[in-house]
Amino acid sequence: MLTEVRRDPAEHGFHLAWNDGHRALFPYDYVRGWCPCALCQGHHALQILYHPPAGAVEPVDIQPVGNYGISILWSDRHSTGIYRFTFLRDICPCPDCRRGGAPAPQQG
Repeated sequence: MLTEVRRDPAEHGFHLAWNDGHRALFPYDYVRGWCPCALCQGHHALQILYHPPAGAVEPVDIQPVGNYGISILWSDRHSTGIYRFTFLRDICPCPDCRRGGAPAPQQG
């Protein structure tokens, strides 16, 4: 379970931490590009693909969604994606997770 979401404007990313002690920096553009919503992925997407944002983005607001995810309002006004904690861990960009099989961005 995700235990911390902290914005770091100097790093242009989020510091995320999980209850197993894992921590990682997620660049804003990386997270926005992995938006799992139907608008970004299509209504019948079998695999979530990385779609780079048109320009640099920053989070305007972050809200919890139940006890399983977060919703982010981005500076490009997009806000329909729900980022499940398990999904964020699956796409973790840190070197340890990438070696363990985290997906590299596949552009759609």
